[in-house]
Amino acid sequence: MKQRTQDYITIGSDGTVLPKGGAAVAAAEQAAEAADVAYRLPRMAAEAAAALPVVPNALDAADSSEWTAASPSAPAPSAHADGAREDAAAGRPVALVMARAKTAKRLVRSVADAGFAPCVVYTQDHRFDAHVKLAPLAVCLGEKHSDALFCNGYAVLTATDECGATTVLLCDEALPLAEVDSFLARAAARGIRVFRPLSADAPLLGWVLCTTDKPAFDGGSWRACPHCGLNFDEASLAAGHYVCPSCGGYLRMSSTERIDDTLDADSFVEWDRVVPETDPLSFPGYADKLAAQREKTGLEEGVRTGEGRIAGLRVAVGIMDSQFFMGSMGSVVGEKVARLVERATDERLPVVIFTASGGARMQEGLVSLMQMAKVSCALERHAEARLPYISVLTDPTTGGVTASFAMQGDVILAEPRALIGFAGQRVIRDTIKQELPEGFQTAEFALEHGLIDAIVERGELRGTLAHLLALHLATEAAVRAEHEPGDRDILVSYEAVRENLEHGTDTYNTVTYGDLAVEGFAFGGGEGWGSLGLKRRISDLAGRLDRRGAASRKRLERVLSEGGFDAEAGVSLEGAAASADGGEVAGNRAWESVQLARNTHRPTALSYIDAFVDGFIELHGDRAFGDDGAIVAGLGWIGGRAVTVIAQEKGRDLSERIARNFGCPQPEGYRKSLRLMRQAEKFGRPVVCLVDTQGAFCGMEAEERGQGNAIADNLVGLAGLRVPVVSVLLGEGGSGGALALALADRVAMQEHAVYSVLSPEGFASILWKDRTRAPEAAAVMKMSAAEACEMGIVDAVLSEGARPAHENPEQAAASVRAYVEATLDELADMPADELVRKRHERFAKF
Repeated sequence: MKQRTQDYITIGSDGTVLPKGGAAVAAAEQAAEAADVAYRLPRMAAEAAAALPVVPNALDAADSSEWTAASPSAPAPSAHADGAREDAAAGRPVALVMARAKTAKRLVRSVADAGFAPCVVYTQDHRFDAHVKLAPLAVCLGEKHSDALFCNGYAVLTATDECGATTVLLCDEALPLAEVDSFLARAAARGIRVFRPLSADAPLLGWVLCTTDKPAFDGGSWRACPHCGLNFDEASLAAGHYVCPSCGGYLRMSSTERIDDTLDADSFVEWDRVVPETDPLSFPGYADKLAAQREKTGLEEGVRTGEGRIAGLRVAVGIMDSQFFMGSMGSVVGEKVARLVERATDERLPVVIFTASGGARMQEGLVSLMQMAKVSCALERHAEARLPYISVLTDPTTGGVTASFAMQGDVILAEPRALIGFAGQRVIRDTIKQELPEGFQTAEFALEHGLIDAIVERGELRGTLAHLLALHLATEAAVRAEHEPGDRDILVSYEAVRENLEHGTDTYNTVTYGDLAVEGFAFGGGEGWGSLGLKRRISDLAGRLDRRGAASRKRLERVLSEGGFDAEAGVSLEGAAASADGGEVAGNRAWESVQLARNTHRPTALSYIDAFVDGFIELHGDRAFGDDGAIVAGLGWIGGRAVTVIAQEKGRDLSERIARNFGCPQPEGYRKSLRLMRQAEKFGRPVVCLVDTQGAFCGMEAEERGQGNAIADNLVGLAGLRVPVVSVLLGEGGSGGALALALADRVAMQEHAVYSVLSPEGFASILWKDRTRAPEAAAVMKMSAAEACEMGIVDAVLSEGARPAHENPEQAAASVRAYVEATLDELADMPADELVRKRHERFAKF
């Protein structure tokens, strides 16, 4: 007797087929949470056929227009079928087979045998494929095949409309749609069931119904990506920060979209929404064009300004909108931006401006040009008040906006691939009579040439802004001239900002000033300031540092309070550097240190930054020529204190060493470091320098760009810097290239670091004409950390532990961190004038 075909099978989570009926039902019910119900095609077809509307009978034939009339709003279908094939599909539910040619060819017959009218999909470049001829129905998705097209929800739903499908079978490239809630919700709202194969390799084994917890909804709009042309659900794009899920291209955002994406919910309060328009040239038709733009966009002008919060931190914000006259800067745009900055100055708020502009507004002539000067004056007053301005460059930022406030930020961020430039590309081509290179005038081009600080992905922009604002607020108390009773400051930390970003809250500890002077907040807030904080840190370190021998707590307290480890005659806590009475150790200690300092496995500066700088944000470029990978500079937190970190980085492997020029800085690297030092001084942040270089790069290009000038500028800048500066030599300290980051209030060396006027090979070559005498030269120059400390060149020698740093990097990093934290605690309460005076005295003694 012929066995009856099952309607469906149940597959367990382990891949086994669960039996149907009898005692197995109970077991199946118990396993329901860990099992997928796999449908067979005949059952799917039967259920689809049962859901089809009943054709009107003869009694109702007089009113059957809804069954025969064509919808006037429906797009012209691209589904096709010849007469015979159409007859084969008549009266059957249509199943849209979303599969590539090979899979579709295997499925068409089975789908048809099950009772469906299969409809396959194709693109024009594959219109002659065999599966297109086999199927009763076929729908063209587009001109050219791509994986992205076949898994695009809009394309699939449009295809179901054209062929009338009530069932969609997802295979191959279309499978990701099985997990897209917005697609499944729209399909459910249209009465379309979506299935995926139980096994992608064997789709005929069974099919799993794709469901979503999202309510069935077919509202909302679609939006096309201007880069790849595919359409996406507007809500899904908003959730993805308006980045194309297919090609990764950035869609231009309106001011409203930018506010919703960046600021805390409902925190934006608009300022100066309406500013009277001007028409200084009485330009024909200009007033009518302005009115038309307002009607079209719903905006008053090309920029919106106001205040809002990011992770609970208050900020003045301006958002240019390229929908309105391409964001061009006329008198009203300039006035609104200037008013924004002036009010932010009065209320002591940081400013963030998102730029998107084609430049000056031609219809206003010279008045438009003057807006560049007006906004620049406002920003200068804001900077004089020592308040931060962050510029975020979006696509496009060109012309007069680029030549003014877009490039005047303390920190300049840009979105990937944004168009950034002053002159238009067509003008440049016509002027130089040459084609421009690929990537010219992009954000990446600007970063490579040192013109901006960083490129930030949209999904990370809100967090980056929050942390930059927090780093400023951490030192706000230091730069404010005085506090009035009732003034209120937020006490921020890296962890607090992370917590508020994660949970969408704005919970911070605060301090309200009364009549009594507030002490101990010279460079930030929180535990660990002044002598009490130092004692707490000493107590913590006593239990944390790895020590050999019988180093007592009292000795540990003494050496830490002096700024580091016991440096008399190079004695370290482990007693490995030298004997207690300063006697020499057998062997050439200086040359041994040279070898260890040059060890390719020795931790580089970035290893130390990763180890103890929380939330490090790297800032790039000298704002004039380029970015130098040999200098890594940025902002972060050390021991709960906001700091500027400047480090010489050699690179961790060969390719990175080549890219970073083996840690030998170019002039643009030193100019970048000076720019960050000046920024630290403006905002009251201490500076921590990590030194590790053979020396400044020697080359023709470096000389052409002023290598000596750049080092000299760094030295004079450090000499007068009115914030604490702590430098630690991690490896090699080669000549002026190292000193350019070591003119500091406190200088320490790791015990196997070296510091010299020249490399031992160079010293031997110049004085003895014999480079092979380098070990002897190392000993003569007294390059070792212990010897440098004996001469008073450095203040402390930091233990690397029982073994060199490359063998126990965690302990080496802990020692550096302990020294930096304790030293900054010591310097925190020192007035700026005294700080500079003692720095001068320190170097005047040599």
